[in-house]
Amino acid sequence: MNRIIKKVAVLGSGVMGSRIACHFANIGLEVLLLDIVPKDVKEGDAKSRNKIVNDALAFALKSNPSPIYSKSFAKRISTGNFDDDMPKIKDCDWVIEVVIERLDIKKQVFEKVEQFRKPGSLITSNTSGIPIHLMAEGRSEDFKKHFCGTHFFNPPRYLKLLEIIPTADTSSEVIDFLMHYGEKYLGKTTVLAKDTPAFIGNRIGVFSMMSLLQYVEKTGMTVEEVDKLTGPVVGRPKSATFRTADVVGIDTLALVANSLVENVPDDEAKEMIKVPAFVNKMIENKWLGSKTEQGFFKKVKGEGGKSEIHALDLKTLEYKPSQKVKFAALEATKPIDDLKTRLKMLIAAKDKAGDFYRATLFPLFAYSSNRIPEISDELYKIDDAIKAGYGWELGPFDTWDALGVDATVKAMEASGNKPAQWVYDMLSAGNTSFYKIENGHRLFYDIPTKSYKVIPGTEEFILLENIRESKTVWKNSGTTLTDIGDGILNLEFHTKMNSIGGEVIEGINKAIDIAEKDYKGLVISNEGANFSAGANVGMIFMMAVEQEYDELDFAIRQFQNTMMRVRYSAIPVIVAPHNMALGGGCEMCMHADAVVAHAESYIGLVEFGVGLIPGGGGSKEFAVRLSDSLHEGDVALNTFRDRFLTIGQAKVSTSAQEAFELGYLRPGKDKVVISLNRLLAEAKATCLEMANEGYVQPAHRKDIKVLGKTALGLAYLGANSMLTGNYISEHDVKISQKLGYVLAGGDLSQPTEVSEQYLLDLEREAFLSLTTEKKTLERIQSILTGGKVLRN
Repeated sequence: MNRIIKKVAVLGSGVMGSRIACHFANIGLEVLLLDIVPKDVKEGDAKSRNKIVNDALAFALKSNPSPIYSKSFAKRISTGNFDDDMPKIKDCDWVIEVVIERLDIKKQVFEKVEQFRKPGSLITSNTSGIPIHLMAEGRSEDFKKHFCGTHFFNPPRYLKLLEIIPTADTSSEVIDFLMHYGEKYLGKTTVLAKDTPAFIGNRIGVFSMMSLLQYVEKTGMTVEEVDKLTGPVVGRPKSATFRTADVVGIDTLALVANSLVENVPDDEAKEMIKVPAFVNKMIENKWLGSKTEQGFFKKVKGEGGKSEIHALDLKTLEYKPSQKVKFAALEATKPIDDLKTRLKMLIAAKDKAGDFYRATLFPLFAYSSNRIPEISDELYKIDDAIKAGYGWELGPFDTWDALGVDATVKAMEASGNKPAQWVYDMLSAGNTSFYKIENGHRLFYDIPTKSYKVIPGTEEFILLENIRESKTVWKNSGTTLTDIGDGILNLEFHTKMNSIGGEVIEGINKAIDIAEKDYKGLVISNEGANFSAGANVGMIFMMAVEQEYDELDFAIRQFQNTMMRVRYSAIPVIVAPHNMALGGGCEMCMHADAVVAHAESYIGLVEFGVGLIPGGGGSKEFAVRLSDSLHEGDVALNTFRDRFLTIGQAKVSTSAQEAFELGYLRPGKDKVVISLNRLLAEAKATCLEMANEGYVQPAHRKDIKVLGKTALGLAYLGANSMLTGNYISEHDVKISQKLGYVLAGGDLSQPTEVSEQYLLDLEREAFLSLTTEKKTLERIQSILTGGKVLRN
């Protein structure tokens, strides 16, 4: 069946419902968002009948981070109420219920849905724990066939997990469709879950959280210590444990845990899921986290009215100024960038940190192994759910693999955490890991067959981690060039934050050399946390401090020339960014033949913030794009002002879609991909298509129209007005004038056509002159030292 989704109805506009509606609008669908009529509406007051849904949507659209890629996408959402507008769902291809977590109310909603839905349309429930099969009781055969659970995680735009929970009556066609649609079109990690309490993600995640809290209660560890140990150092979000709990809500956390305890009477580790006494006391005190402005952390006014963060003492339940903590194990692993290597060192550490990791990870491993086949028949689903739903880089079995399965089992046994029998059977059969790489694919250990199988659904992905070892063409200390098939190469970065320094510049040029000689095209992408945080600012700072201006001039020329090489190579060059693509990373995008950007790409020229202007061709490129979009008279100056402010205010797009609005991406040339797993495959396809269509090396531009003094005067006037209003400093005025000079093409007396090289020279001269400014060096130094300005 060729099922096409054009319109979606979301029933319930609370925190989840309104944001699910926004995410469907993000991917281009028409959305109908409905909720109840307020109880106190007067008869005849038609306007107020949609007050609940309209207020909820307005609140969602104003929230930060935003649930929607572009404010203009909100027009795709229409609102209504259950009483007046339920008949409209007859036009919808998918109806998603997101009302309060009460079975009786959900069943009432589905009774109404059945009256109006069109046969064959999908009906799903976004529940975090109510048994899915109970909701479908009493419904028609067609309803049951097209019904299942679709558990989004909050916030739906950003957290990647989507659990698909079928009933015994759900059609296999519906299951297959939702698994594929959720991954490809919604950008989710879709995990097929069984209809068991809390499904997969929360079953494992809640155990991990509660068992950790019980350990903290027993040992007296502090809030600050735990968050230091459970954040990025082990590949988890910056919010770690207690800051995450504050955001989720302490009461919500306890509610989920208590519900789980009630519904898993035969769970061997049920006692470890119980809520600790200090959490119950916090709930009594209404210390519920962010929503009550105090939980495990609390913001208070200190001396001079300055805000301070206080942390809760879990013994006395008093708030005290947050303390910085150190552990010998963490200090020893600071130089280790590879997470798996770092974890091996941490788990073996003999200090308090090592004790913590062994005491929290070993029970998690045992618990996860014992949940198979209860919640999942396949181990990879548990890892996928935890990584996508909780933001961990490595799931339980990934982590176990990194530590060594056999050695870890022995350590677990010694600590009283014996894993499931199937783990012993796996090891005794000579299989020493849960995952392995073969022929470019990641395989998982399949317990029933005692063999390794390709993870379903990944066949269409190109994942560098799976092919790097066998397909590397060339590499240096900061980059790797990989053959991704069909005559296309991929260049990835491996520097800290994927910053662009000498090794990356060398890698780009070498990659283009090799591609021009023996291949069809080049993609520049990577699987790091961010595409690139920009140029190596520390290198620029050191050269400027040492007044090595000839070397700095050479470095900037080299960067500019490399970006121009990306633009004017003999083969197509595609850049595929994700997450942060800032400064030089943005400039690389702006010089590509095409950009294939992940939807969650935060692209921007941010140099103004450190007292500089874009010096790697970014300022020049905005002048080029300004020329290509110019119209006569006031419109030309308006466009100039918009481009000037984008750089001058260091604007960064909050999504790839917004990058089009800011001028970083080009309509008709660049595209957006929702699924991160498909980003490289789509970039490769774009590159191959351009090559096969007969790619011709572009000619250098000499026809760029700049506005000269007319635009320069506008830049100067704007900067001086901002200074007069105390919005910017005198140093900011200098930077603004330099930027305006480049974008205007200098102080030419009339609009003139110039070359790209002319603009690059202006850009480089302006950049270099700003590196001699004391204020610029202080700003850069402040960033490099974490906000402390050091003076000789």
